[in-house]
Parts: sequence; C-alpha cells; structure tokens
Amino acid sequence: MPQYEYKVVPAPVKGERTRGIKGTRERFAHTLMTLMNEMGREGWEYLRADSLPCEERHGLTGKTTSFQNMLIFRRAVAAAATATGPDHAPRTPEEIAATAAASLRADAAPGEAPEVDRGSEGAAPRLGPAAGEQPSDRSDGMAAE
Repeated sequence: MPQYEYKVVPAPVKGERTRGIKGTRERFAHTLMTLMNEMGREGWEYLRADSLPCEERHGLTGKTTSFQNMLIFRRAVAAAATATGPDHAPRTPEEIAATAAASLRADAAPGEAPEVDRGSEGAAPRLGPAAGEQPSDRSDGMAAE
C-alpha cells in the first residue's frame, strides 16, 4: 500500500492580472491553474479543496471563527523513509514528534529533543534600572526625590 505525504496551501482569493485574460472568473481560474501546475511540477498531486474553521483574535479580548479555503496535495513517498529511523526500525509517533520539534531548532542535532531553557531555578530574570535613571541607594528600589 503506498504511503503519502501531504501539503496544504491556502487557496488563492484573488485572480492575478495577466495579459490577454479578462474578467474575474478567467483571472481566478488562471491563477488557480498556475498554482496547480507549479505544484504538479514538484511532484504533488491535487487531492481536494477544503474550507476549514480558524479561530482568530478580534479586538483585545474577543475571538471570532473564520473559514479558510485550503488546497490539499499529496505525493507518494518510499515506505522505508516514512516509518523507519536510521536503523530501519519502526518509529513511534512520540519519536516522530520529537524529531519534528528538534528540527525546528536550528542548532539541534538530528533526532535530538529540544531543550527548554528555564533560567536559574525557574525564576524570572532580574531587571536593571530604566534607561536614563540613576541607581538609588534606597533598598526598596525607589529613587529618592
């Protein structure tokens, strides 16, 4: 059974102006065709279009849900490359997630889980005086007037 990797890209929302193409529908169709042909040249097969909910901030404290149109592409991958590690043993989902998280760090070695810097004993960093202020000799940190 073939295994696939998937790529999801936002669907175009506006047709690009192109010489010789007039009208909104024709421009939009041409923009979509261009995107799909580019993906096809890279080996991606168009699978479907989906409209998915996306929660967004609205104002300072509000949230609203909008729907995003996405194009989903897939391409077949070698079975050995997807579910096996360097020693060709099957990998667990936890190992795959750890590898993906480590790849987000530029300085991480392959297969290394990311480290979280908690500082000294999890304490917040100490801040110095604001720019332009002189340190005071008061112990409460307030400047003398």
